[in-house]
Amino acid sequence: MADINWLSRSALLVGDEGIKLLQQKHVLVVGLGGVGSFAAEFICRAGVGEMTIVDGDVVDPSNRNRQLPALATNHGESKARIMKERLLAINPDLKLHVVEEFLTPQKCREILSKRYDYVMDCIDSITPKVTLLSAALNAGMPIVSSMGAGGKLDPTLIRVAWLPETYQCVFAQYVRKRLKKLANASTVKAVFSIEEVRRDSLVMTDGNNFKRSAYGTISYLPAAFGGVCASVVIRDLLDIPVELVDRPKRIQKKRLKKNAVSLPRVAG
Repeated sequence: MADINWLSRSALLVGDEGIKLLQQKHVLVVGLGGVGSFAAEFICRAGVGEMTIVDGDVVDPSNRNRQLPALATNHGESKARIMKERLLAINPDLKLHVVEEFLTPQKCREILSKRYDYVMDCIDSITPKVTLLSAALNAGMPIVSSMGAGGKLDPTLIRVAWLPETYQCVFAQYVRKRLKKLANASTVKAVFSIEEVRRDSLVMTDGNNFKRSAYGTISYLPAAFGGVCASVVIRDLLDIPVELVDRPKRIQKKRLKKNAVSLPRVAG
């Protein structure tokens, strides 16, 4: 029998039944960077009994300012493998599945051929992100998706909304545009920030892993995103309400005005 004494403080908050419920759940975490690595650890420490983690990347020196697996001693090592060791050190009874691959469409179909109680999207590149979201939506699985955490400094401006209700986030705008043909895209819970991006922090990259550019990052902001993502998953699994924000009416009006089509006058 699994030892659950280490979850005694959590049980004071969510009850023994809540802990037992979480132990029966299987959560998929895709992307183990600044957001996903912290999100995966928070999910593990909450007592979820089964997890699948996915990431094909290795630690780069530039990761050390914000990513949980990144240390001065492990450059070039697999992030997924490092997180595997860390998560099992937290909970040796965790049923953990590790996929050390990047998310191609084929790999995505393979991963989502299984059923998960929740899908956590922590990918920071548009194309694989849309691939995952589309597949998870088609499979009818609950999803929380992290939007743009780069170029921002204020964690108090993080919000949670249904994807179509996100605003003041360029990354979310790109995702909405790519998913607009999917009728159930409105069922994705999105974690985003309404803080204005510091555009002077933008840098061009070599284009690897679907990323042509990246914004500067600070240590705590991606971790804060990961914490909010994990909180959405845990609260939903425990049927605890998650407050979702609506797009402000002034922004709705701007969008309607922008999308308005002027019809030509017909003579006669």
